[in-house]
Amino acid sequence: MCLAVPARVAALFEDDWAQIEVGGVHTRVSLALVDGVAVGDYVIVHAGFAISRLDVAEAEKSLALFDEIADQLRNPGHALHTRLS
Repeated sequence: MCLAVPARVAALFEDDWAQIEVGGVHTRVSLALVDGVAVGDYVIVHAGFAISRLDVAEAEKSLALFDEIADQLRNPGHALHTRLS
């Protein structure tokens, strides 16, 4: 299973390369499969390639949900779902 997390484009380089940022981690990816990407845009990355561009509001909404899940996992006393008794 693959998990796609929105990544913010932090910088653009020659030959369809970009630096992206997710949770403070930066890496380079290819933009060869996506047109019209600008700094500040959000993209979905798979295997080192940006495969689609996302609306900023939708990307931020997804990232907020991932943060909420991470917070729940850090606090094991809080269940992600209610247990049936």
